[in-house]
Amino acid sequence: QPQPLRDTTIEFHNVSFSYDSETVLDRVSCQIPPGSMTALVGPSGSGKTTITNLIARFWDVNSGTVTLGGVDVRQIPTNILLSQMTMVFQDVYLFNDTIFENIRFGNPNATEAQVMAAAQAAQCHEFITRLPEGYQTLVGEGGATLSGGEKQRISIARAILKDAPIILLDEATASIDPENERLIQQAIQALSAQKTLIVIAHRLTTIAAADQILVLDQGRVVEQGRHPVLIEQGGLYARLWDVKARSHGWKIAA
Repeated sequence: QPQPLRDTTIEFHNVSFSYDSETVLDRVSCQIPPGSMTALVGPSGSGKTTITNLIARFWDVNSGTVTLGGVDVRQIPTNILLSQMTMVFQDVYLFNDTIFENIRFGNPNATEAQVMAAAQAAQCHEFITRLPEGYQTLVGEGGATLSGGEKQRISIARAILKDAPIILLDEATASIDPENERLIQQAIQALSAQKTLIVIAHRLTTIAAADQILVLDQGRVVEQGRHPVLIEQGGLYARLWDVKARSHGWKIAA
C-alpha cells in the first residue's frame, strides 16, 4: 500500500551515487522545503545535474535516501512521483505534431482556452500566432522548425499546463539571445509562482534571489545558505560569484 505524501518536502539523507566507478555524489544531505527556490551552483562536474536526476528517479542512489514528503522515492509509484514534478531542461523534445498538441501534452485533458492561456503565460502566444498555421503549425521532428528559445518557451507552456508542485529547471541559457532570454525568464516566473523550484542556476540574478543556495564541489555540498551569508563566508561561493560577476562586468558595492 503506497504511503500518502505528507507534502512536497524533498530531503537527501547521506546520499552517495557513482556512475560506473566514478563517485559523483559523496554523502550529500540537504532539505528543500515546499514553495522555496533552491539554486544549485558549483563547477562543471560537481554533481548538480545528478541531484535533479535522483529526485526524478532517472537513477537510484547507491547509498542513503532521497525522500519526497517523508517517503523514500523508491517506494513511490513512478506515475505518482512524476505527477509531482515538471522538468524544464535545455534539450527540449518536441513531437512531430502541431504546436497545440505539443503544449497540450502537459495535460491531455486541457481545453483550447487553457492551452492558449499557458502559451500566453510562457511568452509564446505571439510568435505562434505569427506562424501561417498558428497553433496548428506542424513542428518538425524534434522541433526543427523553431529556434532554441521558442522550443524552450513551448516546453515551459507545457509545464505550466501540467501544473506540478515541483519544478526541476536547468537554466542553461548559453545559446540564447538576450531577447529570448528575457522572455524565457518571464515564462519561468509565471511557471514557478507558489511552486518548489530547484534550479541548476547560471544567472547571477537567479542565484542571488534563491531561498537557499547549495554549493557543490566534487560531489559534496561544501556550503549552503542565502547569498549574503555565503558572500560573507568568503569561501568557494564567494570566489565563484566574484569570477561570474567580473565576467559580466558587474561591480559589487561594498
